[in-house]
Amino acid sequence: MNFLSHFYFERQNTNDYFVMGVVLPDLVKNAHKDWNLNPQKNEFLYAADPDQYAVLSGWKKHLEVDRLFHNSLFFKEQTANLKQCILPLLNTGPVKPFFLAHIGLELVLDHLLLVENQLDVNTFYTQLSEANTASLDRFLAQAGVPDKLLFDNFLANFISGRYLLSYQKMENISYALNRICMRLWNNPFNEDQLVRLTGQLERFKEHIAHHYLDIFEEIETALKDQE
Repeated sequence: MNFLSHFYFERQNTNDYFVMGVVLPDLVKNAHKDWNLNPQKNEFLYAADPDQYAVLSGWKKHLEVDRLFHNSLFFKEQTANLKQCILPLLNTGPVKPFFLAHIGLELVLDHLLLVENQLDVNTFYTQLSEANTASLDRFLAQAGVPDKLLFDNFLANFISGRYLLSYQKMENISYALNRICMRLWNNPFNEDQLVRLTGQLERFKEHIAHHYLDIFEEIETALKDQE
């Protein structure tokens, strides 16, 4: 799941550090795609500091939500459906259809949460800003982030830019997918493909709009059962 989908589960959580932890795995990966942090393997490092432990707890919840999502029938069915939608426009170019369907589904879910006012994005950014403190610095240092300055600059730009608000328009979802694919392939899409991709994403959105919240309810139920 993407940033807003993870925040959906914490939309009423007032602990800024927990909210930061819930999206921190993706923030780290977006800062540098080759960074692989595993703070959950050394919980004892964070136990003495309530703020750091809240970040760790959010981090662990992120991992569990992703596990539940990627093993769900919804994910398997809808990535297959979206893959079929986009296959005709991928007859040229390097992009792998399953990869695009996987990421595309996650971004469309963020889009739906946003346009249907299921959460408050401004609250999300405010909480990230409030958690961007020395406690977060200590957490990242103990987790072994390779380049703290690089991450700090990325996080500052992520918070100030508020680019997730742009997800209200489907053409910006296509733009985001193109940017993601550019990390892996040169020239992933031409202009015609991007226009067609936006159209196919709109059609797919209409297909899942009436039942997309089911997966969030399913995951919430599974999380409660684990408590």
